[in-house]
Amino acid sequence: MNPHGLRLSQISLTHGNGQLALRAIDLQVNPGERLAIIGPSGAGKTTLLRLLATGLQPSSGQYELFGVAAWALSARQRQRLRARIGLIHQAPPLPPRQRVVTTVLAGKLGQWSLPKSLLSLLHPVDPAGAAAALGRLDLADKLFERCDQLSGGQLQRVGIARVLYQAPELILADEPVSAMDPVLAGHTLSVLNQDAINRGATLLASLHAVDLALAYFPRIIGVREGRILFDRPANAVGQPELDALYANAQLQVSVPETAATAPLNLRYPQC
Repeated sequence: MNPHGLRLSQISLTHGNGQLALRAIDLQVNPGERLAIIGPSGAGKTTLLRLLATGLQPSSGQYELFGVAAWALSARQRQRLRARIGLIHQAPPLPPRQRVVTTVLAGKLGQWSLPKSLLSLLHPVDPAGAAAALGRLDLADKLFERCDQLSGGQLQRVGIARVLYQAPELILADEPVSAMDPVLAGHTLSVLNQDAINRGATLLASLHAVDLALAYFPRIIGVREGRILFDRPANAVGQPELDALYANAQLQVSVPETAATAPLNLRYPQC
């Protein structure tokens, strides 16, 4: 296993209320791979991402990240490990009165010295860098606005810009485009994918929109009831797999007509 990848071996996780959220998960992701995690609501997608970010400790099994057993580390060592991970939330926990520039620069607080981090919270130390990250998502004009002045989709893009500025080795995105229209969602996923490709970073994203997952990610993982139901290339995911994945779900899901044959296209429409 490449020391910069990740591996889950027979990982299970039970919540404090006794609910079994993940069941005997085996997963290996090599450096630079880009995966989409799909499945019905409550399948365990968010729990899996939180575990990969070391925000949740597994009840059993082994989690290796960047070549080390994550939960064999001390708390301080694990904190240093987290500085190499970028986590994108569906609803980013951004301070409402904080300026966007400060929020984006916070992406590197785990990499900067304490004096520089404190200084940046008081006076932005790299506004040009923040503006460049925002510009990739068509938000450069929001640099000095407050977060509570932005829409839900804009807040999601600010959270993504923070991770772009951080430039982590592993990007974990939990429903990163759920508040965006289809064109903007495609543009944003293209930016994330291109960033991962350019830097050789690993990217895992959970998505409700199956068409976006198949169009923008070469590898698809289907999760249902805390288990991995399938793990295969996007062009090998057909209607039978999706029918089994979403069986009895209220949402009807179909494979887009071109999804099984079209190659990944990283060009995106301008917004």
